[in-house]
Amino acid sequence: MASDRVELSQEMLLAALGDSWPQADVSAAAELLSGGEGQFPSGIRSLPSDLVSAVQRERLLAGMLRATAELGYREVSVQEVLDRAGVSRPTFYEHFENKEDCFLAAFDSAASRLRDRLEVAAEDGEGWRGRLRLSLEDLLRFVAEDPDAAMTLIVDARAACPPALERRDQLLDHFASCLDSQVRAEADPANAPSAIAAAGVVGGIEALLYARLNRGEADDVQSLLPSLMYFAVLPYEGREVASEELAVAAR
Repeated sequence: MASDRVELSQEMLLAALGDSWPQADVSAAAELLSGGEGQFPSGIRSLPSDLVSAVQRERLLAGMLRATAELGYREVSVQEVLDRAGVSRPTFYEHFENKEDCFLAAFDSAASRLRDRLEVAAEDGEGWRGRLRLSLEDLLRFVAEDPDAAMTLIVDARAACPPALERRDQLLDHFASCLDSQVRAEADPANAPSAIAAAGVVGGIEALLYARLNRGEADDVQSLLPSLMYFAVLPYEGREVASEELAVAAR
């Protein structure tokens, strides 16, 4: 199963652990992994044991995302995660109680990355439509660049377990709340939009991505940006302005 084993790059490890460990130590861990086909060399002693444990946990999360994307949550076993992570069973149970516990942790990690990415992406936008466009661009880039995480957040959470459904709903509610607050900040108070509009926009975008991912069509999702901009702007600004945004996004 070595060919299917996940690989954690230095960038990925720094993003996940850089706030808790010196960059030099995290970089050293990444180098050791790259030289050991995704596994630490036997008898490793050059890194702090707590850092090794944290890296092992990240590998398990990545293994869960990969296994779930390939097999679907219900078909995933702990062994499938271990095969892709290159981690032992005792190590798995040092970090997680069972498959569900690991899946929920993987979902939380992927959701946090996505929220952070979109928040940063939106910062350079002018007006709510500009911020929305940048957020959608990065959302589609996230789906294309990290399909394992996208499959977990958008597809497999629906069929996993009740806590996963709750987390999915909370994630969608978060994005709907962000959109609603951005629109309201610029809207005429006398004609403030209904919060249902934002929920409908976010739910519609998620449904479209679900369909694409379910059909294995993640590679070309970035081409959806013009249509998504039109769909998102339409309930707030009407057909004429939405058509203008369609043209801007298509450039």
